[in-house]
Amino acid sequence: MLCLLLAVATIVLYSPVVRHPFVNYDDDLYVTANAHVQSGLSWSTIKWAFVSADAANWHPFTWLSHALDWQLFGANAAGHHATSFLIHALNVPLLFLLLLWATGREKPSLLVAALFAVHPLNVESVAWVAERKNVLCTLFFLAALGAYGWYAQRPNWRRYLAVAGLFLAGLMSKPMVITLPFVLLLLDYWPLGRVQGSAPGPLGIRQMPFGKLVVEKVPLALLSIASAIVTMQVQSSAGAVRSTQELSAGVRLENALVAYPTYLWKMVWPARLAVLYPHPGDTVKAWQLVLSAAVLLGITALVLAFRSKGYLLAGWLWFLGTLVPVIGLVQVGDQALADRYAYIPLIGIFVMIVWGLADSANALKLKMPLRVIPAVCALAALALVTHRQMGYWSSSYNLWTHTLAVTKNNAMAHLNIAGVLTNMGRQDEALEHFKAEVELNPDDLLSQFAIGTYLEKHGRLPEALAQFTKMTHLTADRQPLSAAYAAIGMVYGDMGEEARAQQSLERSLQVDPYQPSAYYGLGRLAEKEGRLEDAILDYSRLVELAPRGSSFQQLGHVLQLANRPAEALDAYRQALKMSPGMKEALMPAMSALAASGPKPVGPVSQTVSRPE
Repeated sequence: MLCLLLAVATIVLYSPVVRHPFVNYDDDLYVTANAHVQSGLSWSTIKWAFVSADAANWHPFTWLSHALDWQLFGANAAGHHATSFLIHALNVPLLFLLLLWATGREKPSLLVAALFAVHPLNVESVAWVAERKNVLCTLFFLAALGAYGWYAQRPNWRRYLAVAGLFLAGLMSKPMVITLPFVLLLLDYWPLGRVQGSAPGPLGIRQMPFGKLVVEKVPLALLSIASAIVTMQVQSSAGAVRSTQELSAGVRLENALVAYPTYLWKMVWPARLAVLYPHPGDTVKAWQLVLSAAVLLGITALVLAFRSKGYLLAGWLWFLGTLVPVIGLVQVGDQALADRYAYIPLIGIFVMIVWGLADSANALKLKMPLRVIPAVCALAALALVTHRQMGYWSSSYNLWTHTLAVTKNNAMAHLNIAGVLTNMGRQDEALEHFKAEVELNPDDLLSQFAIGTYLEKHGRLPEALAQFTKMTHLTADRQPLSAAYAAIGMVYGDMGEEARAQQSLERSLQVDPYQPSAYYGLGRLAEKEGRLEDAILDYSRLVELAPRGSSFQQLGHVLQLANRPAEALDAYRQALKMSPGMKEALMPAMSALAASGPKPVGPVSQTVSRPE
């Protein structure tokens, strides 16, 4: 009944997320723009999942879970969200059962599981579809802990294989669980009491020398090492790992030192939570380092002073140890810390707090109302904050405006809100955020390009030309450099300087022969100069490289001008198939083509959209 209560309460709390859409932060990589995931659980998707390094991770089980969701729910975000919070709703009673089984203490186990269920720091892991990997790997992590308790009662190779299999499943969901062998040693100390000389646990498991328990974990540690090697290779090849030139070892240690107590503070006072906390770089103040060190040393001293309370040492080391893979010593991405990283580590702190309060209440002989009422009030307060925090995930716009409101110097937030505003047609507002992002990150080519595109579309051609020319001095990478030269060619074309336009577009193709916008620009020049066959060749190449509705519309238009009605009609049909929203613009021309046969027909419309 208690498990059912925990699961239902968790589902009710998180059920509002089914009304949320996907967000513009990694959801495209994992679901909405991932052709493999959208193939469902096909054999080709399964093979791809086990060899893919997409999203700078190797996590085949996560890919398969998303593929299954797409097969069941398609593009309906509600189903994807439901899967995530249902996995969280499984993790909660599983945590309760593990603690109850290992300690024999029902009420503290229940409160720890309830805190895990409702704490606002866990919203990111549950409400963000792309973070499915976190709740999924935790499910296998907790199952592996249960299998280990089963193994410890009667050690044999079959039970050990069950532990190893579940651990491997966790690693194939997210390498965050790489610290499992270390966690098992903590559980040997408390609450299982397997370490020789420690307080016996309620399960009456036979004690062993600590050295033998370490050797017992070696095969699991080898899995951890293998996972670490694969993860580092995948993330390095994707360019996700920051070099020591970007962030020195000293800077990383400083950030890690400050991050630990920051997680503790956010646990106690979960306010101003954000999807991304920018890395401070070398701007950490001396007083922050001193205060952080004092907090960590103070808690450690307290734990050692009361080491007879095994849950204090086990919980504290659980928190410190399970955060090591994501504390920033190996810096992946631009974040200083992340709410999602606390999903597993805070279980250790919850155990410390709850068991400590329970023992204190027992010592003071407090009556049940004095124990229950404060706990219920704390859970209710946390649940209200969680409900509010979920609201920020109700749209990409809300997510990033909130992030900008609670963080400083957040280049990624400016970039993402600019993308949202662009899609909303609020170009002027988007421009300000692109500019703000460039101020914080001058080498970001995406914002630089967006600014140039805005200037071009608003007729500020000399400024646009200067902006795109600036980009050519910022990068030697093939794709962005080619895109910059293609954009320069387009601007020259708008300015009526056809020779320079031709030269820039050809240079774009010299850098990258597969640049769609260069073929669009060349086709536009050829069409303008009456070289229709050249324009057809250029636009044909465009639809090969960028098969969008607008590309086929452009090809159809020039085929009309060249008096090739059958081919023009076919191109228009392809455009309509890919972009049904173009029906109003295309149908008059298609009807005229069908009725008039091979006679030339005028332009499809006054304005032909430019391919992205």
